[in-house]
This record gives sequence, C-alpha cells and structure tokens, in this order.
Amino acid sequence: MPSAIAIKQVPGKPGQVYYPLEKITIESPRPSENQVIISLTAAALNHRDLFIRQHLYPGTTFGVPLLADGVGIVTSTGSSPSAKKWLSKRVILNPGTGWKDSPEGPENPTGYRIMGGTKMNRAGTLAEVVCLDAGELEEAPEHLSDVEAAALPLTGLTAWRALFVKTGNARPGFNILITGIGGGVALMALSFAVAQGCNVFVTSGNEEKIQKAKQLGAKGGVNYKEEGWEKKLQALLPKERKWVDAIVDGAGGDVVAKGSKLLKAGGVISVYGMTISPNMDFLMSAVLRNIEVRGSTMGSRKEFSDMVEFVKKKNLKPVVSRVVQGLDIEAIDELFDEMRKAAQFGKLVVEIPQSGSSKL
Repeated sequence: MPSAIAIKQVPGKPGQVYYPLEKITIESPRPSENQVIISLTAAALNHRDLFIRQHLYPGTTFGVPLLADGVGIVTSTGSSPSAKKWLSKRVILNPGTGWKDSPEGPENPTGYRIMGGTKMNRAGTLAEVVCLDAGELEEAPEHLSDVEAAALPLTGLTAWRALFVKTGNARPGFNILITGIGGGVALMALSFAVAQGCNVFVTSGNEEKIQKAKQLGAKGGVNYKEEGWEKKLQALLPKERKWVDAIVDGAGGDVVAKGSKLLKAGGVISVYGMTISPNMDFLMSAVLRNIEVRGSTMGSRKEFSDMVEFVKKKNLKPVVSRVVQGLDIEAIDELFDEMRKAAQFGKLVVEIPQSGSSKL
C-alpha cells in the first residue's frame, strides 16, 4: 500500500490548533478510462498547507494527503488515447480542478478544488502515488530537475495570473513593485517580470532577501518596516518613469495607503494574499487617482498551460530554499517551521525517492 503524509486530528480551535503530521497508507489507485497514475518524485509546500495545519483553510480535513505541488512519472493509464499518451512521461500536475479557461474565475458551480488536505479534493502530492485526470497534466520542462519542477505549479500559476492577467502592465520597460519578496509566489512573479523586460522593485522586512532579489534581476528594493519606505522606493525609480505601473502584493495591510502614492493614475494593485493583515483600507486618495485593487487567486487550466510554456521558452527556474528527503515527518516538520518563521527564500520541497528520478 502506498504511503502519504496527512494531518492528525487533535483538540483545538481554528487558529489556535496546530495539527501534527502523520504517515498514512492510501489505497493503490486504479485509473478510470481517462485517468493516469503518477509515481511522485517530489512535492512542495505552500502557505495554504500551513493554514490547513492551523485549521484556517476552508474544508480542512484528515486522512487526505497534504500538498498541491508535485512532479512524477506516469506509471499506468486508463484506456483512452488521451490518457495513454502520458505513459512513462515526466509530468507536473495542475494543482486544482474545476477551472478551464474563463478569465473571471472557475466555471464549475462547486468552485475550484485544490489538491491537498481538504474535503473538496481527495488527492494530494505528499504521497508516493496520485491518480488524476489526464487533462490536468503538463510535461515537466526538460531543463528543470524534479525538485525544481515540483516547486513550480501553484506558485507559478498564482504569480502568472497576478502579474500578467490581473495587472495588464507586465510590459518591457514598465515598473512593477513586488511586495514581500522571499515567498514562492513573489519570487516567481519576479522571475516572470524580469524575463518580460520589466523594471522590478521589491519590498521585504529582511535586507538579505532584498539583496538576493537584486541578484535575481530586481532593480532595487526597500525595507517596508522602515518609516517612509514608499519615498525611498520612489527615489529608486528610473528618471524617465518616476511611477509604478502595477503592484503585485501578497501582504495586504497598508499596500493601498502606501502604494497609491507610487502608482500611476489608473495603476493596478493585484492582491493574491494577505499575510500581514486580512484588512486593507481603500482610501479616497486612491479613488481620486482611479487606482484599481484586484483580487487574484490561483488560475485556470489554460493559464497553467501558458505559464509552463513561458517557463520553457525563457528557460526559467523556481528558487528552491531547502529540500528534505523522503516522507520523514521530522524533516517535513522542519520545513513547516521555516515557513512559520518566514525564514525561507524560495520553495520548500520534499523529494520522494523513486527509481529514475533526477536530483537537484
């Protein structure tokens, strides 16, 4: 029987509890006509996994493998031609289902169902195997190792939609501000924007992370904990373009109050998360300058395909912070601890040893 890692139920209120990890066995899946079985070689953490352990995520449940990011080898398939074509291929997995190609949001009336740890989707990637519909796969980019490929799906998709679809301003020579650099989505947005020819600026509460972002192509950055950081950032902008065209934000808090002073009239703030504060003030000063705040979360199957193709074309690689080996609860707990402390710079990955898997 295949093994997986899930959360174990213990008493506690949402936000106060921290569910322990446990190793479980799952049934060996049998593919239906259009399904495939993937032998997973690596999986990666996202902030939603931390929220699940704190029971702060909708549909949190037990006995379902954690994590939504994964890469692996297709080892068996259903009988349909669309499934059979994937046999023996190395694939990355679309992290959710129910959203085909609508720019507005999921078409499925039950909504978007992300893998890992919830009642809405019983599949998860922190496991030895997973069974998925053949339509949810993309061939893993050849230039990426298993570890790098596992780091791509959810953060890459979220960054793609937030930057390209929602801002409409990811153009060569345009100024893009990415807040909270160091997390997976922010770093993927940085990678995409630099590859697109944008002038990218970042914020962080950690000077070392700002310097690392500059090594990855950012033009500059400021510490958001410092008073008047928005003025310091404005001083970094090119003389010929003393404004920010768009902000890609995962923090919330005062991004509208401070960001609207930097943005051009009609500029866009694309918000994919609120790690600092779940509330934002929308000020009259932003209204008078026609600033738009747009929520952005995950993305469609089409956007996932577009994102993977861009990664292949530009030869991009996700930033990996740390890797642990195997379904080892103690080692995986260490990754979660890093995320709780916001100590990582890039993705936290679990390599699941399989014959034929590549190494970073």
